[in-house]
Amino acid sequence: MKEKEIKSPAQRDKYEKQFAAEIARLNAEQINAVEHIEGPVMVIAGPGTGKTQIIAARIGHILRSDLQIAPHNILCLTYTDAGTVAMRSRLLQFIGPTAYRVNIYTFHAFCNDIIQHNLDYFGKREMEPISELENVQLLREMLDELPPSHLLKRLKGEIYYDVPRLNDLFRQMKEEDWRPEFVSEQIDKYMAELPLRDEFIYKKANSRQGIKAGDVKQKDIEARKEKMELLREAAKLFPAFCSLMKERGRYDYSDMILWVLNAFKNDEDFLRKYQEWYQYFLVDEFQDTSGAQNELLQQLINFWDNPNVFVVGDDDQCIYEFQGARVKNMTAFFERYEKENLSREGGMEVVVLKENYRSTQRILDASKAVIDNNEQRLINQEPILKKIPGLSKTLVASNPLFTHSLILPSLVSYYNTAHEEADIVEQILNLKSQIPNLSEVAIIYAKHRQAENIIELLERKNIPYSVKKKINILDLMLIQQLLNLLTYLNEENNKPNSGEPILFEIMHYHYFNIDPRDVAKISAHCGRSRKRWREFLQEPGELKKLNLENEESILFFENNLSRWIAEVSNLTLPLLFEKVLNWGGILKFILDATERTWLLQVITTLFDFIKNETAKRPLLSLKDFLEMIAQMRE
Repeated sequence: MKEKEIKSPAQRDKYEKQFAAEIARLNAEQINAVEHIEGPVMVIAGPGTGKTQIIAARIGHILRSDLQIAPHNILCLTYTDAGTVAMRSRLLQFIGPTAYRVNIYTFHAFCNDIIQHNLDYFGKREMEPISELENVQLLREMLDELPPSHLLKRLKGEIYYDVPRLNDLFRQMKEEDWRPEFVSEQIDKYMAELPLRDEFIYKKANSRQGIKAGDVKQKDIEARKEKMELLREAAKLFPAFCSLMKERGRYDYSDMILWVLNAFKNDEDFLRKYQEWYQYFLVDEFQDTSGAQNELLQQLINFWDNPNVFVVGDDDQCIYEFQGARVKNMTAFFERYEKENLSREGGMEVVVLKENYRSTQRILDASKAVIDNNEQRLINQEPILKKIPGLSKTLVASNPLFTHSLILPSLVSYYNTAHEEADIVEQILNLKSQIPNLSEVAIIYAKHRQAENIIELLERKNIPYSVKKKINILDLMLIQQLLNLLTYLNEENNKPNSGEPILFEIMHYHYFNIDPRDVAKISAHCGRSRKRWREFLQEPGELKKLNLENEESILFFENNLSRWIAEVSNLTLPLLFEKVLNWGGILKFILDATERTWLLQVITTLFDFIKNETAKRPLLSLKDFLEMIAQMRE
């Protein structure tokens, strides 16, 4: 929409009415959060209390105020891309296309935007994002280079056992902006506290072992010390890992935040440019901000004693990190901006949203009974309780549609897991006969493996289902078949007839349209005559003697094998893969399948992966690619 259309009286009137209607729907606490636009504000928003709604409404209120704030002077940071889309969509409804001029980013996208607008400053033009596979390869190289005496060096067994743990540690060190020295200091503090912890002290005496009540469990402490020393040595490898990534021209999303954060810390002029640009800050899902993200925000708002910063979060919804670490972010924010410490009037406003529009009161009460057992909550933090006596987070159902609901949450106990799974499926089977649409029925579980038996039972009962989860395409039959075919081509290209052991299986793949009886006849004949399979397939006269069911498919298959093998050393990997799909009729088979949409997505995912890896390594061979896949499967 053009600027002149936005400014037309009719258009302006339309958005004014929509915004007024939006404000009219807000309750008292929400209105307070929207209209208190000066100074720091912390909103504690439980689930279903409309936090996205109030952030969007607050932005609209700021733009309609007398402060003459331009849309680009507002910075809204969300935790996920989905949150960014939802926020801008909500904003579009009542301020129109102006919403596109408001800066709404995830933390990573915000830092990427800064980097892209200052490429000469950051010097990252030649760097590319690291793939999961490259990340694993770098970590393996690091372990390979360690001396035999290093604590992380395993000389036998699963020598790369520590790779996943190193990956998690380095990720957390980046996200929290931890240095190895900091990790080491924390380990020392932790070890010094162990003898004082209740779980490391004997409660009862044992005269046979010479143990008195109150003695320290020294063996347990030594075992814990061993783990902590392993952690200390792992943290020391962090700078080497960062240097190795830089040498390879690779970075990950956490690096972008650290680059910008370090620029803000070390270059006051660079920081001032962004502090002058942004005047109002809004942060969604504040409970899940990492240490580095939180520090980035602080760098931006440190210019003001009483910044116009608005954070929304709920300590009871910390899902990306240990609860205590994230609650600390929220309490630290409160302590920093509490009224006693502010240099001018205005103070910090704390708003607690208690009206829930998503659930019935019975569900909210049941949830409260569970979460009340968690001691690491804001309502249990002494600094906040001193300033806000009687702080409560008891949610109240406020959606009229649910007010008179008589449905009660029920707690059911089972003898074992099999009993539970059978009962769940039986309940769904009963519902199938009562309601026309099972799409309103959901099974929620913590880990996907918990649903495997339930899915199998649903299939046996012919109950339709849809599973929402990430799929490892390497586990899918179609991908395994294609990788087997590529493996065969690679082996035959390196040494003729070396791939023969898997040829029998490949000839059974449906898209080659070879009759299984023909494969059996060829197998029996080659066994008796001791001929190589491909040598025999290249003799049309000999094939005719077997009275095959579909000789044409055999000849077509062998012709393709010969062409593919010849192209292994002549084509780039993407082109070779494309020839395999097209020449062998595989793509046609997929397009004719009833699950063609799903199969096309799967093939596209693998093809994109091949193209991305080839873009990073233009001379990537089929052999190297298959070795990469083998590493990913380990």
